[in-house]
Amino acid sequence: MQPPPTALRSKITTPNRRALAREPESVHRAAMPLRVLPPPKLDGGPWIMGVLNVTPDSFSDGGRWREGDAVAHALAMLDAGADVIDVGGESTRPGAAPVDERVEIERVTPVIKALRERTDAPISIDTMKPAVALAAVAAGATIWNDVLALRAPGALETAGRLNVTTILMHMRGEPRTMQDAPAYGDVLEEVAAFLRERAEAASAAGVESIWVDPGLGFGKTMAHNLALLRGAKRLKAKTGLPVLIGASRKSSIEKIEGVASSPDGRVGGSVAFAIRAAEFGAGMIRVHDVRETVQALKVWRASA
Repeated sequence: MQPPPTALRSKITTPNRRALAREPESVHRAAMPLRVLPPPKLDGGPWIMGVLNVTPDSFSDGGRWREGDAVAHALAMLDAGADVIDVGGESTRPGAAPVDERVEIERVTPVIKALRERTDAPISIDTMKPAVALAAVAAGATIWNDVLALRAPGALETAGRLNVTTILMHMRGEPRTMQDAPAYGDVLEEVAAFLRERAEAASAAGVESIWVDPGLGFGKTMAHNLALLRGAKRLKAKTGLPVLIGASRKSSIEKIEGVASSPDGRVGGSVAFAIRAAEFGAGMIRVHDVRETVQALKVWRASA
């Protein structure tokens, strides 16, 4: 498979950032045909989404980023080549306990506000809760990244009202139980069918700009994760939507290598997954290690 025809990374202009991160609208839109508004990057490569967890218990960087440090880290990721910053205030690692929405709002909104004052880059809110999404968009977020794919009560109505770019992820079960012996007949077909149904529901609610995420590590075995990674282009074809892949620092790397028990020790495997995601047609890649990923993608393209 040939890589994209042009360099995988270039400076994104303000108009292109705004095309990806549409401003919210206060009125509820009528149902409309499913369509995708974010354009491809000018250089043909994937968008890079930098992970910013402001939680005490996320699997990789829980407790590391407080408000001031979090903003500085986000700006550093943008300088390193990230196109989007994904802010999360509740851990969704296997076995994670739920967080009260008031606590989650208190964690994410100061960071989003401070970051929005310093950059026009797209800011994503990683949340399952409609109230948190509303607060985050009011603070300056322009993307809703939802691991529940708008299945929470009131989520579809809220997404339609906001009409920001929405990322719908597949998860079998919920974080506390999702890794309890996950099983599928055909994992790609089942995930694609689920995401298509959720995308149609989101479109009917008024959401115009939709991405899908197969949810690597969310109710999947290592074999499921690898099948979905290899099938990114088929998933895009089956849903008609751009695909985000998030495999950064996940335990599949340890299972493959047999050594990296600490997430910090999985950078090499994360970069390898990112290169394969780009090769397999992902439109966006969610990563913790931005500079390493961007550098690897540049070298991969140059050496192709």
